[in-house]
Amino acid sequence: MNIKSLLLGSAAALAAVSGAHAADAVVAAEPEPLEYVRICDAYGAGYFFIPGTETCLKIGGKVRTEGQWYDPYNPNSRFGTKWHTRAELRLETATDTEYGPLKTNTELRWDWNDGSATSTNLLHASISLGGFTVGKEDSQFNVFTGYAGDVINDDVVYDGPYELNQITYNYDAGNGFTAVISLEDSNSGTGATGSNGEDSSDHYAPDVVAGAGFKSGAWGFKVVGGYDSIVEEGAIKARVDADFGGFSAFLMGGWNTDGDKLNKYAGANGAGDATGIGWGDWAVWGGVGVPVNEKLKWNLQLAYTDSKIFAATTNVKWNPVKNLLIEPEVSYTNWDSINQDQWAGILRFERTF
Repeated sequence: MNIKSLLLGSAAALAAVSGAHAADAVVAAEPEPLEYVRICDAYGAGYFFIPGTETCLKIGGKVRTEGQWYDPYNPNSRFGTKWHTRAELRLETATDTEYGPLKTNTELRWDWNDGSATSTNLLHASISLGGFTVGKEDSQFNVFTGYAGDVINDDVVYDGPYELNQITYNYDAGNGFTAVISLEDSNSGTGATGSNGEDSSDHYAPDVVAGAGFKSGAWGFKVVGGYDSIVEEGAIKARVDADFGGFSAFLMGGWNTDGDKLNKYAGANGAGDATGIGWGDWAVWGGVGVPVNEKLKWNLQLAYTDSKIFAATTNVKWNPVKNLLIEPEVSYTNWDSINQDQWAGILRFERTF
């Protein structure tokens, strides 16, 4: 066989093989269409549609670290310097229904307290629809009126319970009038086992909170009452807010239905937990907030009770860049009935997202 014959034979073989492979050629599948994240602005900034659903999701939270010197809540707790770090993750969902938005609120908190083990808390977990909310949130005794001043230690003088299970209905007339009624779990939250040693082991009745308010222009007024079904006593708070442009201010007063007893809505913090010092018959809070510029704000809050507890707190809130807060705060508390007082301070750094 000469070289010419060999080359022709090889070419024919390659052509046959190529023809066979051409008949079985692999065709690439069409790519699946991509579904990009869609913005869902019907419920406010930060919401987006979960791909493939009609549910909107918002993810947020914070990372905070702070140094604290002494304790404004209790003069007997002299821990010196304490460093505390916290992380929170918040998930909110919303879906449109024929009854209005169906929403959920979930908030998880992790705390690292000065070298001790990390603690985890399901801070909030609730479902809301058509004005109704069920699940774990702060008591409406605090939420409806708004918490006290824009300071860290705003509840040195106790202003109501926080995390507890509840069934709540909020009404908004759309003309400035609002109202709330809430059945709150008597077995959760501060004072759940009876602030004065009451036996709640066979207790079944819920606590009750109800309130109403009106806002017009720069002025707002709200009143709320809470009934502790274990103690069978309660408290009423009334609050006035005003925004004068250059500064804002509030004044809030509370009345205990039995000044000789503590209850869930007129309880005690700090030294009161050990000594039984609550409001007595009444308590009052007031404060001002003064924006210096778009990055700096000064706040002051004062509080006093019938049992002669005086609490004063002032701070500066500085936002050097968006979503970063640097907040130094100083507090002074005096318990006249036990002849003790306490200075305390906090330096906080907080990044929200």
